[in-house]
Amino acid sequence: MIMDKIRFFELVTEWFEVLGVVAMVLGFVFAFVIAGRAWSRTRDGSSAFRTLRETMGAVILLGLEILVAADLVKTVTSSPSLTDAAVLGMIVLIRTVLSLSIQIEIDGVLPWRKALVSSPELLVRAARGSGGRTTPDASSS
Repeated sequence: MIMDKIRFFELVTEWFEVLGVVAMVLGFVFAFVIAGRAWSRTRDGSSAFRTLRETMGAVILLGLEILVAADLVKTVTSSPSLTDAAVLGMIVLIRTVLSLSIQIEIDGVLPWRKALVSSPELLVRAARGSGGRTTPDASSS
């Protein structure tokens, strides 16, 4: 019975790993198709390249998240040891740094500063205490 559970979680881990790799491979193909369509629509190489870069970055982020999930399942279902926990911690740390650097590369700004760049008026309203409401009587409705 226990061996069946162990084998089940080993299979789940393998499927997560396969899913992560497949997501990246198919995502890369999808990214090139989207960039090609952007280029054929606009005939602007820089726009197509930007689209390719952003899409590939998102694909890599998705793949990394799925692979982190596989590592978590593998570590949680294995016999607990300090070495396994340390290895998982290092893997998650490395992948988090990779994810963060890819996100910065895509957006051009730190994720927690993205709101300042994308919609500063929303932050101004929040700082003034309006909570994003546009009219003073919005709270009464």
